[in-house]
Parts: sequence; structure tokens; C-alpha cells
Amino acid sequence: MPRQLATASPGGLASGRSRVASSGLKGREGLVTGPRHGASLSELTDVELWNGVCDRIESDFAGLFQRYNKAVYNFAFRATASWSVAEDLMQATFATLWRRAREGTVDPLKRDSALPILLAMTRNEVLNDYRIGKRRLRLVEKVEEQPWTDPDNVDEWVEQEAGMARVRQVLGRIPEGQRAVIEMVVWSGLDLTECAYALQVPLGTVKSRLARARKELATTEVAALLGGDA
Repeated sequence: MPRQLATASPGGLASGRSRVASSGLKGREGLVTGPRHGASLSELTDVELWNGVCDRIESDFAGLFQRYNKAVYNFAFRATASWSVAEDLMQATFATLWRRAREGTVDPLKRDSALPILLAMTRNEVLNDYRIGKRRLRLVEKVEEQPWTDPDNVDEWVEQEAGMARVRQVLGRIPEGQRAVIEMVVWSGLDLTECAYALQVPLGTVKSRLARARKELATTEVAALLGGDA
């Protein structure tokens, strides 16, 4: 069940939001989207693409964007309950990465996948967004406008912004650290080690946070979304 959440989108992410994947990052840099050295995107590892980003190779940055923009986009949606805000935060995440690359402040990738660090960056963008008050979602009002029902298809429920707002409201009962683990492990598919790397905490901390979150929310409406194995 949680694995399916990554593909949920209004009208289907591949169709309704295809411009996100095909248009490249908005900005002044004028990204080159063609593969470097004649290699296709599928032939390049995350480490190779990340090293290219560190070297400010625009086509490698574009390749990384193409590979992970949907995962980042959906992660941001689950954190905000707004598709438009999620797109802004996805763009902000990759813009921050490219800005840091141009400044020479991107650290080498320490794992095979770039997704953990990209989700960590996205989470920082989400937290910053709330802190500075740019976009304050009125979750309570949205929930009150749409009475709670028990849908037969959980994916359809999560796909709706009002439904996701309800999820966020319930998750508000647990500490921030536990929410981060739920979002990364259960909904975004990171393994426990990747999550620990992304959050820069010990593996044991991730395990205990996940167990406590599942226990705390076991009798709530979102229990079916929390999974049982990790």
C-alpha cells in the first residue's frame, strides 16, 4: 500500500504533471538536457550524475532532475497537501542543489542512490517554507469543508488534497522526528539505513521512531498507510 502512494497524483502524475518531467528546471541557467559523452540516462549511475553536478555539468543535473523529480514532487505533496505548493518546493529543491553546485558546496554522494539526500533537501525546503510563513495551509478549514469519510480506495483518498490535509492533521499528533521517518521510509520507499543517512541520525533512532509512530497511530484513520514492515 505505501509504495503506491509515490505514483498518486491528480489525473495521474505522468499526464497531468508531465511538464515537470519534460520541461527541465526553470531558471536562467539554460540546462542542456542531452546525455553526456553519448551515454543514455539509464546508463549513468546516481554517483556519476551527482559527480557531474558537483562539476557543474548541466546535462548531468538535468539527468538527475529527470530521474527523481516525480519522487521529490510526491514527497513534497504529502508534506504540504497541495499539488501547486509541492511543485514549487520540488523546483526549489533542485534550484538549491544547482545553486550549491555553482558555489562548489555540494558534498560527494556517500551512497549509491541520490534519493535520500534529495528528500532531506526537500524536507528542509518544506520546513523553511513553513517557518517564514510564505504559504500557510489552512488544514483545519480544509478538513471542515469536506466531512471525513472512509473511502474504499485509500490511494484515491490520499490523492485528494483535502484527504492529504487530514493525513497531515493526524500525523500532527506525533513528534516531527517520527513524521520524518514515516514520510521517508513508509511513503517514499527509503530503507532504514538510507533514512538514517538522510536525517543524519543513528540507525537505531530511525527504528525506534518508526516503531513508536506506528504504535501511536495504530488506532487512527491513517493506520492503513503506515505499513507493517520496513
